[in-house]
Amino acid sequence: MRVLVIEDYQPLRAAVVAAIGAAGFAVDASDNGDEGAWYAKVNAYDLIVLDLGLPGIDGMEVLRRMHNDSNQAHVLITSAKDTLADRVAGLDAGADDYLAKPYAVEELLARIRALVRRKYQRKQPILEIADLRIDSVTHEVSRGGDLIDLTPREYALLELLAHRSGELVSRQDIRERIYDFRTDLGSNVIDVYIGYLRRKLEDGGRSRLLHTKRGHGYRLGDQP
Repeated sequence: MRVLVIEDYQPLRAAVVAAIGAAGFAVDASDNGDEGAWYAKVNAYDLIVLDLGLPGIDGMEVLRRMHNDSNQAHVLITSAKDTLADRVAGLDAGADDYLAKPYAVEELLARIRALVRRKYQRKQPILEIADLRIDSVTHEVSRGGDLIDLTPREYALLELLAHRSGELVSRQDIRERIYDFRTDLGSNVIDVYIGYLRRKLEDGGRSRLLHTKRGHGYRLGDQP
């Protein structure tokens, strides 16, 4: 999943970006409203963490521009403004959640996970496809009760496919959703990680769950 952090206070921005990245998300960051609004316009984000008091245009204007662009990314406002009127204004402007500063990073991550589940219309943190079980909080993955050890990138790819289980997910969707600006993408890097993931999911003679439709994309499910 891909997250954008728009926050002008550098120490907080760095801490939040590090925590979100460590949690397995691809993450981009901006320190001002104008650049942040541009990032939101040209990239496909699952979620945007948005400060309100920004240099350039403020967070409310970023929200207005997203609305005008019919941007479907979920928005979590983080702000030192914490009156009832502030929270109501932010939510009425199109934000999906509002977190007052100062906040604990653990709560921020929990709210991010909840909003990602909402985006994919899932209420529970556990994803199950056939005998595959994915815990989106602990990132524990197992098949038939046997744990599967995945790298952060492999897990991010699997979670994306699991949220859209039964659907074909294109290479472009994968490129946009799990890779950030800092990643140097070679021409076959997605194929390489699909191969890594498939071998781990099928280790020990397990049935195939990850299917390829050549020229179209990949699908996670128990039917070919």
